Amino acid sequence: MLLVHHWPTYLDKHENPLKHYLNVILTSPIQEAQSMAKDSAEHPFHYLIEPLTADCPDKKYFNVFKLNGPRYVGLPYSIRVLLEAAVRNCDGLHIKKEDALTILDWKNQQNQADVPFWPARVLLQDFTGIPAVVDFAAMREAVKKLGGDPSKVNPVCPTDLIVDHSLQFDFSKSAIQNAPNPGGGDGSGASPRMSTAKLPPKASPCQRSSGCLSQCSGETGSSPSGKRSTEIENTPLLCPFHLQPVAGPETLLKNQEIEFNRNKERLQFFKWASKVFQNVTVVPPGSGVVHQVNLEYLSRVVFDLRDVLFPDSVVGTDSHTTMVNGLGILGWGVGGIESEAVMLGQPVTLTLPEVVGCKLVGATSTLATSIDVVLSITKHLRQVGVSGKFVEFFGPGVSQLSVADRTTIANMCPEYGATVSFFPVDDVTLQHLRQTGYGEAKIEAVETYLKAVKLFRNYQNPLEDPEYSQVIELNLSAIVPYVSGPKRPQDRVVVNDMKKDFQNSLNEKVGFKGFQILPAKQKEIVAIEFEGKDYKLAHGSVVIAAVISCTNNCNPSVMLAAGLLAKKATEAGLSVKPYIKTSLSPGSGMVTYYLNASGVLPYLHRLGYDVIGYGCATCVGNTAPLPESVVAGIQKGDLVACGVLSGNKNFEGRLCDCVRANYLASPPLVVAYAIAGTVNIDFEKEPLGVNSNGREIYLHDIWPSREEIQQVEEQQVIPSMFKELREKVEKGNNRWNALEAPESLLYPWDSKSTYIRCPSFFDKFTKELNCPQSIENAYVLLHLGDSVTTDHISPAGSIARNSAAARYLTCKGLTPREFNSYGARRGNDAVMTRGTFASIKLLNKFIGKTAPKTIHIPSGQTLDVFDAAERYQREGFPLIILAGKRYGLGSSRDWAAKGPYLLGVKAILAESYEKMHKNHLVGMGIIPLQFLPEENVDKLGLTGKERYTITIPKELCPGTTVNVTTNTGKTFKVVAKFDNEMEITFYKQGGILNYVARKML
Repeated sequence: MLLVHHWPTYLDKHENPLKHYLNVILTSPIQEAQSMAKDSAEHPFHYLIEPLTADCPDKKYFNVFKLNGPRYVGLPYSIRVLLEAAVRNCDGLHIKKEDALTILDWKNQQNQADVPFWPARVLLQDFTGIPAVVDFAAMREAVKKLGGDPSKVNPVCPTDLIVDHSLQFDFSKSAIQNAPNPGGGDGSGASPRMSTAKLPPKASPCQRSSGCLSQCSGETGSSPSGKRSTEIENTPLLCPFHLQPVAGPETLLKNQEIEFNRNKERLQFFKWASKVFQNVTVVPPGSGVVHQVNLEYLSRVVFDLRDVLFPDSVVGTDSHTTMVNGLGILGWGVGGIESEAVMLGQPVTLTLPEVVGCKLVGATSTLATSIDVVLSITKHLRQVGVSGKFVEFFGPGVSQLSVADRTTIANMCPEYGATVSFFPVDDVTLQHLRQTGYGEAKIEAVETYLKAVKLFRNYQNPLEDPEYSQVIELNLSAIVPYVSGPKRPQDRVVVNDMKKDFQNSLNEKVGFKGFQILPAKQKEIVAIEFEGKDYKLAHGSVVIAAVISCTNNCNPSVMLAAGLLAKKATEAGLSVKPYIKTSLSPGSGMVTYYLNASGVLPYLHRLGYDVIGYGCATCVGNTAPLPESVVAGIQKGDLVACGVLSGNKNFEGRLCDCVRANYLASPPLVVAYAIAGTVNIDFEKEPLGVNSNGREIYLHDIWPSREEIQQVEEQQVIPSMFKELREKVEKGNNRWNALEAPESLLYPWDSKSTYIRCPSFFDKFTKELNCPQSIENAYVLLHLGDSVTTDHISPAGSIARNSAAARYLTCKGLTPREFNSYGARRGNDAVMTRGTFASIKLLNKFIGKTAPKTIHIPSGQTLDVFDAAERYQREGFPLIILAGKRYGLGSSRDWAAKGPYLLGVKAILAESYEKMHKNHLVGMGIIPLQFLPEENVDKLGLTGKERYTITIPKELCPGTTVNVTTNTGKTFKVVAKFDNEMEITFYKQGGILNYVARKML
């Protein structure tokens, strides 16, 4: 996998670097024009160019500190990165000198001025990446149709696409074969290359310990049977004492094989894209989850391109791209639509943000994990209100957090609504780079550069603290173990209060914290039979307990804590009830590597935690069905069954339709609740279980100490592991390498395909610009309340058999077993449009209960949302949606905007928006309208069954008020939620895709 940064810069080794522009792979007219502009004049900031050191004059950089030293050092570190990018990429066209000076004046311009930002690279995961690549393929068709050159349609910005979201776990709790041939077959073939990992000093022979499944005899270099071992691809599992390959769970191989077979057409499309489009790298399935791969393989911290140094930065089509903020890399999630614009050479435009400084003091307690810190920060920042702002961490408490801790905290950034959660680089970061295989020469260059531009800091020195828009303080020593739920990540519950809180939720009315179970029904117990044995279910029974790849699996301390807890639990005689759906989906093979090398993976297996594969599964609704007896028992008793997961999303119904309560917890607590079998437990007073000797085992008996965890972490998380896995990713795997794909300039669309289809976004595309017209006599498609999430809007998870998408696939000749998930079919707009607003948890006020339904107002019929929208379109009526506060909160999902657009929605009227989703609506040409303060649907006396005329003025500007009238005679004003002129341009062009495509003609 070639990782080369192709973004334009001004410097090279020529005698006069200011006259020579390093133009690489310029494939669009936009970039050609930009190149000419840069070639014709000196760089506006040429006087900032300096050699890195006197001893190495060839290494150059822009010394932005020289712009204005006193003002510069007052800038938050994250703003300094924005400033450097603006200075380096200043071309007078997309980025002007005034833009850089505006960023320098951040103190006075924050929350007012709009500035452009050119990231160093773009990151895609396959769920959101496939629509982007399909759109590129469709854009080639559209450009050719109107006489343009389709070969010009290429990403200009380097783009990495990681295939990680298609994984479903069809197999779990499979036996780990205690044999030297984990890969299957007869074990013949070449001997695998051994890791160069050095052993801990004074290591004793393994003596066939449970940590070594290869049945080592204490001798190195051969297996007892004389057969050569076969490594599982991307999973170099070694005995910690002899570096012999050890058996891994066959579950992984089975799930990966099914993943390839199930998604072969999609994978072939990705491979076609990697061959045909310039600047596209595809990381094949089985390599790791997108955030993990970004952190371990793709991140540079500092780019060194042709002897020019500059900070790494990234935008990605997943809201948790912010994970790399913990490594000192500025990055955040954008919509698939915005990412496509960046890929085509358009900078991201953002309002210069406020920066909230989060000061960390104190030290964490021995029982508190990084997840507890995450959940505490999530709730605190939610309460403070940081939506659309940058958050930057400082204070002496930061230096006590490892990079793994920091990346875990940064990963949760979208859950408290911030755009960025930035941890500037310090000595801890450099030590992490050493640990993960960076050479000393590279680390020295990184340190020298960052110190020169004042991007390196000492958290213990308050003199280095910049100015912030607002400062909040969090004492780490006050944090105790928490979980979060039962329906939202910000609803934090102290673990010691869990039993009381759950019982309260049974009594509370239906809402974010309540289920409203009648007192007489709260003691309901349902007997079930599973695998020939009898069990009992009750309110609070755990039926899903997943250690999954989002957020936590990047962190060795919490993952090792889960493994060590499993080890102590099994040694104490505890187990997990077999009907509980347990799974372990690591972020990458590295996690499996150190779990196995530390000897804890077999103990996790004994509790049902097999490695099911590398990718997002449970977290995106790809859970295999629960046992029928469990589902029947839950339904019979109307039980509030529970899921516990170490992820970052727990909206009701996300894991499984029948699991109403979902709690986020650290990996060791996930294992603990699985052992207990219920969340209705007080860990301080009640035992997890009783062993065969009748002894009661409490959580404190098996909880690993911080010292234990750190000792194992230091011994197992070593540079050779990262080096080994980098090589695995770069080489790909046998299935991917053998996969055949077309090489034609235009994609050969298959009309029979139900996975890949040319989308209809360009069906009405013209060279000429038609300005948007007023929306006349529109019907309301949906009447929604507060906190409608992108999960409610965008298709996700499995395709219900009674849904509009299922009917479409059935008409195509597919059986329910062949439906796959919405995520797998994101390349088919017909499926995705039918899956828009198909969530069973959608609460439409027209219906009065949760259901993916609405009313076709002219006829009064209750229909699926798609069917109603289709009828409205046939009848020639435009559509709008009414909503309450925080419309579109949750993960970044481009189909949460694309879907409504294809349903015929022209406008949304809401009380407030989640900023990212609002941007996506504009990017698709849907106008976001906001009620005036103190006004909403109820106060205006609207029923939603009126017909609405929205007068769009010809001249739009940010904050423009728009007149709305109804056929019942009501008139009121709303605000057009455009943040800047670029958004208005996108709206007038009919969206970003049309805007960019017209530039190609």
